[in-house]
Amino acid sequence: MKNIRVYVDTSIIGGISDSEFQKASLEFFEQVRNNQFHIVLSALVQEEIVAAPERVKQFLNELKSNATVIEISEAALKLREAYMKANIVSKKSSSDALHVALATANNCPIIVM
Repeated sequence: MKNIRVYVDTSIIGGISDSEFQKASLEFFEQVRNNQFHIVLSALVQEEIVAAPERVKQFLNELKSNATVIEISEAALKLREAYMKANIVSKKSSSDALHVALATANNCPIIVM
């Protein structure tokens, strides 16, 4: 069975050290370890994780070895702008719109946020 490409947002990674979201985050990453999903991480996730606790940074580094890491492309930036122009999201949610645009531009049918 072909693994489904799943775009992983920063919050699901940070969830491993948040008592409210830890159980769900760890269950998701267990499914990743069991090859149910192939995760896609972006340069944006790497930028956002800089302020995270050391445990979260280390977890991200471990994830990268089995993930596809994508750069922020011109196509994704244009798509983000289209979302904002169409008032799908506000300027306040610009980074969320970029996550969605990156997932879309890189053929990820699922986004985990």
